[in-house]
Amino acid sequence: MSTTTATTTVPATAEKRTTALPATPPSAVRHSLAEDILGILTGTFAASLGLYLLKSSEAVTGGTAGLALLLSYSIQLPFGVIFMAVNLPFFGLAVWKKGWNFALRTGAAIALVSAMASLHPAVLGALAINPVYGVLGGNLLAGVGLLILFRHKSSLGGFNILALLLQEKLKWRAGYVQMVLDVTIVLAALALVSPLMVLLSAVGATLLNLILALNHRPGRYLGK
Repeated sequence: MSTTTATTTVPATAEKRTTALPATPPSAVRHSLAEDILGILTGTFAASLGLYLLKSSEAVTGGTAGLALLLSYSIQLPFGVIFMAVNLPFFGLAVWKKGWNFALRTGAAIALVSAMASLHPAVLGALAINPVYGVLGGNLLAGVGLLILFRHKSSLGGFNILALLLQEKLKWRAGYVQMVLDVTIVLAALALVSPLMVLLSAVGATLLNLILALNHRPGRYLGK
């Protein structure tokens, strides 16, 4: 008695449908030069306006921006000059770990924020602002500005660079890393700022870093 072996033939078209890989998602398309320039300009404007609101409220935040704000309350130098100075040591780290492309973009962003730090008071004048509004609104704008800069391979130096490095190497979210680092700066403000304002500044810095943590997760955004 003969035995017939049944075989199943998969149609070629069906096999192609099951094995074909999807096309590169739109989010993975590299940013054009014009998009990068506009993104960095937008991010630095938002961040610098947020820092202006914070300085008008006599508050602090985290990172080198918070350190520059803190020093500006005790040193008779413009905030932009102090901000440039405190970021200089981190430029070498950016070149070493992230390359010249990232370092030059970050240097441009820092220079733009420093310049805009003088532009806002010249245009808007001195602000008499509610500190709650100033701190929360300032950190919100700064967080959105940083998020835009991160997505265009830039930052505002300092802790931003360290946070991005740890996210890439250890998959720790940049926002959470920065949140931990910022606690030190905010607590140091107790030497110059009232405890109530330090508490409000801590809430604002937490808001800033939550914006980064919730919107800048590893692998979520593939734009280059």
